[in-house]
Amino acid sequence: MSDRRERKSIGEWFGDTIAPGESGEVYLAVGESYTSGTVKIPMHIRRAKEDGPVVFITAALHGDEINGTGAVRQIIQDPEFELLRGSLILVPVLNILGFDRHSRYLPDRRDLNRCFPGTVSGSLASRMAYSIFNEIVTRSDYGIDLHTASVRRTNYPNVRGDMTNPKVRKLARSFGSELILNGQGPRGGFRREACKAGCPTIIMEGGEVWKVEPGIVETATRGIKNVLGSLEMIDLPINVPEYQIIIEKTKWIRADFGGFLQFHIKPGDLVEKDQPLATNTTLLGDDMNMLFAPFDGVIIGMTSLPAISPGEPICNIGKLPKGYKPSTLTKMRSDEDGLEQRVSEELGSSVLVVEPSEDFQEDQK
Repeated sequence: MSDRRERKSIGEWFGDTIAPGESGEVYLAVGESYTSGTVKIPMHIRRAKEDGPVVFITAALHGDEINGTGAVRQIIQDPEFELLRGSLILVPVLNILGFDRHSRYLPDRRDLNRCFPGTVSGSLASRMAYSIFNEIVTRSDYGIDLHTASVRRTNYPNVRGDMTNPKVRKLARSFGSELILNGQGPRGGFRREACKAGCPTIIMEGGEVWKVEPGIVETATRGIKNVLGSLEMIDLPINVPEYQIIIEKTKWIRADFGGFLQFHIKPGDLVEKDQPLATNTTLLGDDMNMLFAPFDGVIIGMTSLPAISPGEPICNIGKLPKGYKPSTLTKMRSDEDGLEQRVSEELGSSVLVVEPSEDFQEDQK
C-alpha cells in the first residue's frame, strides 16, 4: 500500500504554529451555514517534545453518535495524560452540522461517511469530506474513529478494520477489544479511504446514539491508550481482555412477523447454535414464533425497540471461528469480572431479557 498523500506539517495550522511540547486549539472551516456564517470543527492538537507518530482520534462522524465525543473529551481533559513522543489530533465532533441537529446526516441528507475523500467542488457533504480528509488524514500516520450503533440499536464494543493490512491489524489488536470485525468498510467510508491513502485507520463501535455511556467511554479511552502505548507515545501498561476473536462473518437475524418481542439475549452474549434469541408475541402476549441462533456466535448488536414488523433486524450475530466455544468464552469473561462483563451488563439494562418458554421452544423446533 503506497502513501499517496501530500503530507502536511502537524505544527502549522491555518497560520498558527504549535511547537513541539505544546498544545493548542484550532478550528477547521468546512463550510458555511444558512446565515452565511463559517462552520468550523474544533480540534485539539497535542505535541510531545520528542518526534514520533501522528495519530488522529475522531468522533461523531455521524452527528448523533456521541459516545466517542465523551471519550475524546476525557482524553483532552485528563490532567495526568502525558504524551512522550509524537502528536495527537483530537476531534470530539467531525460532523458538526449533523451534531447541531442531533442527526446522523448532513443538511443535504447525505451520509458524510460515504463521501470520502471528497471533492473541492462537489456537494456539501463532498466538500466537507474533502476539507476533513485534506487537513486531518494528510497530517497523520494512524487513525482511530469512534462510532455507535444507529438509531434504536445498541452495539457491544467492537473494533473494525482491514485485517489483511499488517499495520491496521496491529492497531486493531493493540486496541484491546474482545471482538474484531474484519473488513475494509463501505466505499467512500472514512477509514477505508484513509487506509487507501496510506494512513492505517480502525473504528470502534459501541453503545447507542444520543448517549454518553460510562462503560463505552471507558472502553474507548482504554483502547486509545492501548494503541498509543503500543506506538510508544505514552508510558502506560497495555490493558487487554482475556481473549480476542477476529470475526469474519456476521448475520442480521430478522423478524418473520410483526408484534412485540421478548428478548432472550443481550448485547455481548455468547450463544450456541439453535439457542433462542427472541420470541415474537402479540400485544396480548400470545407466542407467534421463536428465532434461533444459526451458528455459535456472539451478539454484536441488537435492536432496543421491541415493537417490530416483518423483515426488521433484531440482532447482529458474529460467527465464532472454529475452536472457540461460547460456554468457555463466557466463563473466561465472567471469571475475569472486568470491563467487558460490566459493559455487557450495562448495555443489557436497555432491553428486557426473559427466559424462553420451554414448551413453545419445543414446538418451534
